[in-house]
Amino acid sequence: MKTQLSQPSVYDTTIRLLVLLLIITWCLMIMLPFANIILWSIILSMAFYPLHHGISKKLGGKPKLASAIIIVAALIVIILPIWLLIDSLIHEVKELKAAYDSGLLKIPPPSEDVKSWPIIGEQLYGLWKTASVNIANLVIKYQDQLTTLAGKLAKGIFNAAGSVVQLVVAFVIACIILVFEQVNEPVKRFFRKLAGDRGDEFAAVTLKTVGNVVKGILGVALILALLHGIAFTVAGVPYAAVWTFFVFILAVLQIPLFIITLPVIIFMFVTKSVFAAIVWTIVLVLIGLSDNILRPVLLAKGAPVPMLVIFIGVIGGFIFSGFIGLFTGAIVLSLGYMLFISWIESNDDTQEAAEG
Repeated sequence: MKTQLSQPSVYDTTIRLLVLLLIITWCLMIMLPFANIILWSIILSMAFYPLHHGISKKLGGKPKLASAIIIVAALIVIILPIWLLIDSLIHEVKELKAAYDSGLLKIPPPSEDVKSWPIIGEQLYGLWKTASVNIANLVIKYQDQLTTLAGKLAKGIFNAAGSVVQLVVAFVIACIILVFEQVNEPVKRFFRKLAGDRGDEFAAVTLKTVGNVVKGILGVALILALLHGIAFTVAGVPYAAVWTFFVFILAVLQIPLFIITLPVIIFMFVTKSVFAAIVWTIVLVLIGLSDNILRPVLLAKGAPVPMLVIFIGVIGGFIFSGFIGLFTGAIVLSLGYMLFISWIESNDDTQEAAEG
């Protein structure tokens, strides 16, 4: 008697696939509110894995103690200064509004030399003169533009404060993940499922890209913001925290920092002696030029793909999906670049084998 093996019908297969798709979609919808924190936790755990592994090894294989040390160090060195910057920013914006409401906000009059500046001299002098005489009239004249700008600024400050809270939570979760000491293994297994024999190579690209972006984008932006903040504070620039916050944002977005430093330099020449203004101009220029040294070194150090690919991925990812896109864009474009190069080289190898 022959045993007949029943084969699943097309209806059974379709229903099973639909149920599987429903479960996956449902899971993603449940996780969606926590998506940013989850992604940040994974990215931070990959970025800090080498440091955590080294500390744990020096402590005699104590991953929990290593995680605790990293959390405390990060709170002191990174997160605390960012939080103080945002707190100072909020405080100074409140002071600026209070001074305006009470009529105590005064802008120093421009020098007559401003008129001789090329292209923008006359317009800038007139605008500056009006603001120094009666700032209320200037605000009324440009009320719509200033209201829009103030709304965007307030939204940006609150978003930044929320991002800091999310970053703290994600960092703590990342350090908990690091306790297991095998962060890179799940990444390798995932890519082995996708790419087979080349899975380890793609996993290495992902881990290296995350580390480079953390150092080359966020690290450099934080260093530049801190250096500019120190210079602004020592030089006595009003509302230094506000300018420092804008420096950090522009540095992350890869926008030239002279947009911030140029008005500050103009302020220096108007309110300080020529010698002091020249000295502070040189200091700010040197700080700005350090970006050209720090970023290429940290962003592409040991990278398996060209720096231009990572750079385009960072910018394009940010435009496409916001702050988290700094990492996802660089990772996806790096993997795509490697796949493209592999496809090109495989065709060449096939042709050479056929000719041989």
